Amino acid sequence: MPQAPTPFRSPVQFLAFGFGSGLSPKAPGTVGTLAAVPVYLLVADWPLWAYSLLVLAAAVVGVWICQRTSDQLQVHDHPGIVWDEFVGYWITLWAVPADWLWIAIGFVVFRILDIAKPWPISHLDRQVKGGFGIMIDDILAGVMACAILHVALWGLG
Repeated sequence: MPQAPTPFRSPVQFLAFGFGSGLSPKAPGTVGTLAAVPVYLLVADWPLWAYSLLVLAAAVVGVWICQRTSDQLQVHDHPGIVWDEFVGYWITLWAVPADWLWIAIGFVVFRILDIAKPWPISHLDRQVKGGFGIMIDDILAGVMACAILHVALWGLG
């Protein structure tokens, strides 16, 4: 039987639930992505190599965090698990100017891709299970959103 989330009693669930943002009763993925913005602002000015390592570490640890939380809750990809949105959004903003216009555009593009799940995101979402499955569709949505932002930046060049 599925268990109730306890993100304020479990450090793993606290991270999986995006510091509590995933508890939002409406649109937890969108609220979780919004909660990723302040964390992004803390590291946006880091050298690209350091930002990249942080995002890579967050993705790798995220597989374990999401798997562990799913196991604890006995639900695959509970809607409140939003660590994957955090990582996907941070990937979206990789090497993008850290100003509010691009932060907002990245937010919108990432959320559209994460919600609509065009192929191959939809394929991965259906076929890959476990913590890696929870993470991979958002990682790919982030990569695609990042590519779109970089094409836009190049086009505005």
